[in-house]
Amino acid sequence: MTENKTYTYLNPKVALMGAGCVKEIGKHAKDLGATKALIVSGKSKHGERLALDIYKILKDAGLEGTIFPGADPNPTDTSVMEGADIYRKEDCNIIIAVGGGSPMDCAKAIGIVVYNGGLINDYEGVGKVTKGIPPLITVNTTAGTASEMTSFTIITDTKRHIKMAIVDPRITPYIAVNDPELMVSMPPALTAATGMDALTHAVEAYVSTMPRLQQMQLLSNP
Repeated sequence: MTENKTYTYLNPKVALMGAGCVKEIGKHAKDLGATKALIVSGKSKHGERLALDIYKILKDAGLEGTIFPGADPNPTDTSVMEGADIYRKEDCNIIIAVGGGSPMDCAKAIGIVVYNGGLINDYEGVGKVTKGIPPLITVNTTAGTASEMTSFTIITDTKRHIKMAIVDPRITPYIAVNDPELMVSMPPALTAATGMDALTHAVEAYVSTMPRLQQMQLLSNP
């Protein structure tokens, strides 16, 4: 007799897709009760420009925002704690990440610390985030990471010099934004590399036979 199995598919509650859809985030942020957003971007001039574009969209919608351009290429525990401090000091009540996987992972981790306290290092592993995170909107500009859709964040522990995996359905973004007009602003080499990354993920998911029972049990019983 074949054993019955339960499979769980976890995604953001809302996924916006289409040219120009990023302009709708002000309305969606308001629907979530937002008044002031922490806008998380990468540590680069391009990242800061993207964050400023998001800031202007929110401003046009009557919302406030503060920019935290502090996401390292591989986000660190120190940048996460800095971002959490800014969130609290600026009295924010929503997080918007813009860019690739690094600012999105950083934003998820900031949300963990804001709602759950302590250090981000306390949450390494699976299912340790008990109180969720603030509303999170992820604005994607690359094709490869899928961090805008997932319940994972990877943060570098600067003391142990390792990457920590934090996995919990409670950190899944509420709204994911995939606007192709943002992707064309990226350098061609990066677009090609992240496109291959996306293809690799798809092939990996198709051929993998590795069981992930602990994660599936968590997702089935959040």
